[in-house]
Amino acid sequence: MNALIDTLIYALSLYWWIIIASAIFSWLYAFNVVNSRNQFVGNVGNMLYRLTEPVFKPIRRFLPDLGGIDISPIIVLLIIFFLQRFLDSTVRSLFY
Repeated sequence: MNALIDTLIYALSLYWWIIIASAIFSWLYAFNVVNSRNQFVGNVGNMLYRLTEPVFKPIRRFLPDLGGIDISPIIVLLIIFFLQRFLDSTVRSLFY
């Protein structure tokens, strides 16, 4: 059971970094730091969008309009942080 809990924690950590990369990429794209016509840049942006949008979309429905500021990545990061701590402390202690 310990291996399963560790695997879930590592998967959540990996998704944490995907969300960070998506946020940084969106800023770089919005401020024209990266070339939006480059095919590689477009593919990276599309991949990050497809990995994160299914999680962000339901959260965005409940958030108020903040004038162009998207705080859904912050909320998802907080949820991931909570799940990691919950798995590490509560669930692990149930089995040991």
